[in-house]
Amino acid sequence: MDLMRAARLHIPSRTLTIEEVPRPVPGPWQVLVKVEAAGVCMSDVHLIDGSLGRPRYLPGDTVTIGHEVAGTIAELGPDVPELTVGQRVVLQAGEVRDGDMHTRGIDFDGGWAEYALAGVEWVFPLPASIPFEQAAIIPDAVSTPWGAIVHTAASRPGEAAGVWGVGGLGAHAVQVLRAVCAYPIVAVDPVPAARARALELGADLALDPRDNTLKDRILFLTRGAGLNTAFDFAGVPSVYDQALGVLAQEGRLVVVGLSGRPLTIRNSTTFGYMKHQVLGHFGSGPDVVARLVDLVEHGRLDFSRSITDVLPLEQASVAVQRMHTKEGDPLRLILRP
Repeated sequence: MDLMRAARLHIPSRTLTIEEVPRPVPGPWQVLVKVEAAGVCMSDVHLIDGSLGRPRYLPGDTVTIGHEVAGTIAELGPDVPELTVGQRVVLQAGEVRDGDMHTRGIDFDGGWAEYALAGVEWVFPLPASIPFEQAAIIPDAVSTPWGAIVHTAASRPGEAAGVWGVGGLGAHAVQVLRAVCAYPIVAVDPVPAARARALELGADLALDPRDNTLKDRILFLTRGAGLNTAFDFAGVPSVYDQALGVLAQEGRLVVVGLSGRPLTIRNSTTFGYMKHQVLGHFGSGPDVVARLVDLVEHGRLDFSRSITDVLPLEQASVAVQRMHTKEGDPLRLILRP
C-alpha cells in the first residue's frame, strides 16, 4: 500500500496532526492530483477552532483539510477524457454529490496532503504562465468575492461599492470591483496595514470602522447618494448596521463573512422606504474557476501580491496560528507538500 503525508483534523478534539495515510486511488471519472500548492483560509482556521461546527457530510471524525488546491495530474481513473498525466490543474473548492455541494477539505478529504482526489468535472487546466501558489487561491479567495460581486450583487459599472474586511476575500473583492469598473470603491477595516493594502489594490478610499466621520466621508465621496453595494467579508455583526446606514436607494448588502450570529435590521421603516436588500452569499458557481484562470492568464487580474508566504506541509499548524493571530498581516499563506 502506497502512503502519503496529510494534515488530518480530528473534529471532536480539534487536533491537527501530520500523518501517513493511504494514498488515494482514483475511481471512474476521477483523477489523482499531486498537490503543488494548497491555500490556508480563515475557513480552515474556523473549522479547526470549532466555530464552523461539524461538517454536514463527513462520514467519520477525521478529515484532511484544504479546499484551495493546485497541482499536476498523477494518475487517471477509468473513463477520464481529455486530461493527461503530468498536466497542470486547479481544483474546484467543492463537488456536487447526490445533488448537494460538498466542500473539499470539510465534507471530504482535501488538499493539505501530497495527493488529492477530484472528480473530473471539477478539475480545470492551468496554463504554465500562472504559478501554482497563485492558482491555488482562485477556487475560494478569488472565486467567492467574484460570485458575490458579479452574480449575487449583480454589480454594474459605475456603481459605488463598499468592502468591509480587507483580508483574504476582501482584498480580492477590491480587485474584482476594480475589474468590473465599480466607482468609487470604499474599503473599511480596523487594521492600518489592511487599509493601506486596499488602496494599493485599487480602492479609492480606505476607512477605519471606528471613525466617527465614516458615514459623512462616504456620502461626500458618493455626492450624497451612498453605496449601491456593500459587501461584508468580515463576519462581524456590527458591520450590518454600519453598511446599511450608508446604502443608497435600492442598495444591496451582501453578507459573505460567516459569524453564526443573528442579522438584525434595526429600522424596518428606513429599510423598506429605501428599498434595501440583504443577500447571502457562499462560494461560487462551477464555471467561475475556469473563467478566472482565463482572466489571470490574459492579464486582466493579477494575484502576484496575494501570497504572503509559502510553508512546508509539516508547518500546517504554524500557518493556522499565523492566520488566527494575523502575525505579519497575512493575505494568503500557502502549504507546499
